[in-house]
Amino acid sequence: MKIRFKICCIQNVEEALLAARYGASAVGLVSAMPSGPGPIPDEQIAAIVPHVPPGVATFLLTSLQDSASIIAQQRRTQAGTLQIVDEVSTTTYAELRKDLPGISLVQVVHILGRDSIDKALAVAPHVDGLLLDSGNPSLSVKVLGGTGRVHDWSVSREIVRQSPKPVFLAGGLHPGNVRRAIETVEPYAVDVCSGVRTNGRLDEEKLRRFVEELQRK
Repeated sequence: MKIRFKICCIQNVEEALLAARYGASAVGLVSAMPSGPGPIPDEQIAAIVPHVPPGVATFLLTSLQDSASIIAQQRRTQAGTLQIVDEVSTTTYAELRKDLPGISLVQVVHILGRDSIDKALAVAPHVDGLLLDSGNPSLSVKVLGGTGRVHDWSVSREIVRQSPKPVFLAGGLHPGNVRRAIETVEPYAVDVCSGVRTNGRLDEEKLRRFVEELQRK
């Protein structure tokens, strides 16, 4: 079973090229966040994007919630996909579609319980994909990703089963559990940040083991 994977929290061109060399279908570039690992300035994201090889998607992780700010950020960075990590209105999706033709939209849904199933399915018609993560936007300091925590995969599996759009699975994945995760959830793709890093840097040995687990039959 071959499954796509995205390497998130990319810090520089070297990490992007390393991820691509190991077969990543996408790289994640984290802009300013209220908390969590890996954010880099928009200027740094804009400098990385042109060096990402063709065929590897560039995801801009944005915590902005109004369309004007998100549109301006995408135009600064030139990333091909917007990964929206907080909740936005349906009007915002429509405005993004109108002003950013050709830019893909992926909405993060933080799995907090079975209520997340209805939330994910309500969002799906407005976006190109869903990404299931383990944050909590309701905290006083929002946690919007990069937790290193696994959530309830039975909820994620149900979203995958019902969603009309592709579903990425994130949240606490690493070489030791990613095979079980994909067998349990059966996502379109998996997404990893801290699980392939050491002291904040992309660790080639961990990345190699992660990819081996994905390719293991």
